[in-house]
Parts: sequence; C-alpha cells; structure tokens
Amino acid sequence: MNVGAASAAISDSAAAAIAAEAAPTVVLRLVDIGFDAPRSLLESLGLQLARVADGEAIPGSFWGECEAGLVGSTVYARADTPVHSLLHEASHLLVMPPERRASVHTDASDSVLEEDAACYLQIVLADAIEGVGSDRLMQDMDAWGYSFRLGSARAWFESDAVDAREGLQAFAPGLLESFSR
Repeated sequence: MNVGAASAAISDSAAAAIAAEAAPTVVLRLVDIGFDAPRSLLESLGLQLARVADGEAIPGSFWGECEAGLVGSTVYARADTPVHSLLHEASHLLVMPPERRASVHTDASDSVLEEDAACYLQIVLADAIEGVGSDRLMQDMDAWGYSFRLGSARAWFESDAVDAREGLQAFAPGLLESFSR
C-alpha cells in the first residue's frame, strides 16, 4: 500500500476543513455554510461569486488575508472568508451605480453614506442565507471590529441607521423591499 499517494489525494472539503482550523473561528466563515447558498443569493442579485483556492491571494481584496474581494460584478472569496466580509463586499456592489460597478476593483467607495448603506444591506441579506441570519451576522460584525457610534451593530441597526436605510433606498430603489426585513 502506498500511503504517500493516499494522503496526497486530499479532497476539497478536507482542504477547506484544514484551512478553517488554521483560521480563527470567532466568526462564521464560508467553510461553515458552503458556497452554494451565497452563490445563489448573489446570482439572484446580478452578481457572481468566485471561489478562490485555499491559501491563494484573494483578487480585489481591500484588506487582504481572508477578506472578500471585488472586481467588477464578481465577489471573490475563499473557504476561510468570513460571511460578513462576503456580504459586505456584495452589498457595496449592489449600492453603487451599474456603470461604476463595471469598473470597480478592490476599493468600493470612500462615501460614508455608501459604506453605511452597505453595512445595513449586509445585515438584511444575512437573513436570506440559511444558517446565517441577521442576529449572527451582527454578532460577527462586532467580533470582527466594525465600529458603531452606539457600540454595537445591533444598536446601530435598530436605533441609528435611518440615514443608512434611506441611502440604501436611494442607491438601490426596490432592493430593500424585495427582502422581508
């Protein structure tokens, strides 16, 4: 029996599990929920999700490491990418005008209102993915270090996000209404 050959043939799921073990598990990552549901959600919104091989650099990642990246209408992610990061970058694409979306690479915006609208939308989108939900996503945003005036994502979302919601409605008319939040 050739043990070396058997151990060299590692499956994608085993590789993803190894990558997840090496990364901190404080937040929900794509390895925890898979790529199918997020891909389906993004495709329903006119975006693509491209899976990047474990250990490879993520194209268009502003923050590097395991953070999602964006190039055009595609969000790039690895198995160790946090779900909140994937949804945040997708939300940036959804709040920007289509003509800007076509040419975006790495840096989505320097607009505070667009950033706030993206934060709001990522929380709403989390409810559309089984196994995620807005409650978990807001906990993960806090754990990852998102900073809000009221101290937490939940407090911001529930009590201080009027401008973000209005901005989202202006940037992407009808999108918010298509979700049940």
